Amino acid sequence: MITLLVLITQLAAGEDLASRVAVLQKHLERLHAITVTADREAEKNERLAELKKLVDAGAPTTEAFDQLYWKMDEVRSWLLANSKDKPARAEGTFEKLSDSWQVRTPNLQFNLSMKDGSVTIATGQAAWRMAPLDDSDVEAADKSFSLWSARTKKVESFNTGYSVGMSIGLADFPDRPGFEMCLCVNLIGNEIVFELAAPGDTVDLGAINWPKTIQDIGSSSDVSVIPHMQGMLVPGDWPHEIKNRDLCNSRSLYMPWWGQIRNGHGVQTILETSDDAGASYRHAPGGPTTIQPRWYSSLGKVRYLRTARYVFDDNATYVTMAKRYRRYVREAGRFVSLDEKRVRTPNLEQVIGRPVVHLGALYHFVKESGLLNKERVEANHALTTFDELAAQLKQLKGKGIEHAYVHLDGWGFYGYDSMHPDPLPVGEEQGGWDGLRRFAGTCAGLGYFFIVHDQYRDFYHNAVSYDDRLALTFEHGGHPQEHTWCGGPQSILSARFAPEYVRRNHDLFAANGVKVQGAYLDVFSVVPLEESFDKMHPMTRSECARYRQECFGLLRARGYVMSSEEPTDYLVPWIDLVHHGPYPTSPHLGGGGPVGIPVPLFNLVYHDSLLMPWDMGENGGWGIPTGDAGRLHCLLNTGLPYVGPGADEKQIEYVKEAAALSQRCAAKEMVNHEFLDDSHRKQRTSFSDGTRVTVDFDKKEHKIEYGS
Repeated sequence: MITLLVLITQLAAGEDLASRVAVLQKHLERLHAITVTADREAEKNERLAELKKLVDAGAPTTEAFDQLYWKMDEVRSWLLANSKDKPARAEGTFEKLSDSWQVRTPNLQFNLSMKDGSVTIATGQAAWRMAPLDDSDVEAADKSFSLWSARTKKVESFNTGYSVGMSIGLADFPDRPGFEMCLCVNLIGNEIVFELAAPGDTVDLGAINWPKTIQDIGSSSDVSVIPHMQGMLVPGDWPHEIKNRDLCNSRSLYMPWWGQIRNGHGVQTILETSDDAGASYRHAPGGPTTIQPRWYSSLGKVRYLRTARYVFDDNATYVTMAKRYRRYVREAGRFVSLDEKRVRTPNLEQVIGRPVVHLGALYHFVKESGLLNKERVEANHALTTFDELAAQLKQLKGKGIEHAYVHLDGWGFYGYDSMHPDPLPVGEEQGGWDGLRRFAGTCAGLGYFFIVHDQYRDFYHNAVSYDDRLALTFEHGGHPQEHTWCGGPQSILSARFAPEYVRRNHDLFAANGVKVQGAYLDVFSVVPLEESFDKMHPMTRSECARYRQECFGLLRARGYVMSSEEPTDYLVPWIDLVHHGPYPTSPHLGGGGPVGIPVPLFNLVYHDSLLMPWDMGENGGWGIPTGDAGRLHCLLNTGLPYVGPGADEKQIEYVKEAAALSQRCAAKEMVNHEFLDDSHRKQRTSFSDGTRVTVDFDKKEHKIEYGS
């Protein structure tokens, strides 16, 4: 019996080994697929032939099978080690030359000067020079100094699997004992990522200016591409001065990027960590143009790794640069299309393609207001009741405006821009809660969408909850003070407190039966991110961004359509509409000639993500250059048209045409913008559905070619 069991066991073991060897035979077949270099082909065939003999012979015991497996593993390892196409690190070299450190890759050459820290970068067809480091590199509270003043400079190769570059360790600064700076340069294809960190962080930094500006942008063939408001092109020899210095997410930079083009060769800068970043740019009359990345401290420190991406393109245009940034925000997960937004907020469907009606109930200027009218004092109190405003909307309906988006100012206890963040209850002069309920009801009956203008940044001294401890606090104490607007003296509310004020106020609208469908949170999307040094409630700019976003999010959760003043990059995913997003003009935004050559950079990136109304005037206006018809900009950008109750028949006709175009194209990508002649007065935009809009600003003519 025992003998029989042993025999059965041996037979089973033999059958099991045979099936295991069959697996190895299958694996052997696939080893032939591994290609090796030509000089190793003969050896490959020899090794595989020898291995085949061993596998064909089989394995009588488990020990023999294990030896056969490891022999196959040895051959596989040899094949992979000599593979013709195998994993490799990014191709490139680092070298210390007599006067510079150099990194070379198949696409770029980067040289860092030992003498002054200046940089040269060569592509296949162009060379770019960055200015030398200087005493403006690091701005501290007491003194500015150069990064290159470090007595210790450690420059060495720094490579990842995807990049080739160098690390630059700087220490022992004579003007800043204990301060250290770590810089890193990473060459990735045709791009360079610059990194900045400060392990020896200090508490009194103002800003760091690095990398330095690109030099020699001053000829007629050069152009700077800057998203100053909607966007502008600055020819190298532009005759007028242009100067700005500010954080990103401001009128200086709606988006955190810019570019410079020379004879078709371009370099684009994308500030990847933009909460505490910005730029200083200046164009001297006749040129040149200089643009300097600027890293602001966060509560006095660098705090975290700062990164900027430079994209080199030997066939660059302002359109390719806008599209490269669009790709960047999509890859970062920050692009939210209007199609996505109307899924999360179904009410948005009632706004797309509708004219915008901007109404105000009460504007009362206190004596301390900087805008007080001292010549005609009665002009400091302008009142239109809710019922009167409702009557105006009925008149507009009678003129043929079937649907509209109604934005209401001045509904608060003391009127427009006053008492915030405590503007409720609704002002009784205007009609009180009953009057506002009737106004909202009128909007609903007319098929008009009703939203309120609201404010949670300007912190008025006449607010019932005013307290310095809730205001932004400067580094060395004290608080911002202003008195321009209707309500007069004000500070700035720390965004840390804004969400609960928003929740309280809009709970009051709901509790009093006012059916608000949307809210405009004033200035959040135009005023740069802010920080507060208050000891009990400190706030970084990144935290400020989160609190502002929370304000929009908690109202969107109620089904509100959300809007703010102007389009800034970090809030685009959170809002549906802005008040306006036009062009910089000179001598001021209220009117004047264009600053540079106006170009819709913002809409080339975000057209299908954000609704944008435009003034429909015939000759300039707020953010519209003198001589330009705002209605043509509206058509060119397929934006929403503004319309007022006093519009005449011709204006209504223009508004209806613009609204129909917006209804069709608002959610389509603007794929191109082009100038049709050297005057820049004839322009064309193209959209992803094939629609093309052509305008002539001199003749005030337009042509719309609808796509599929």
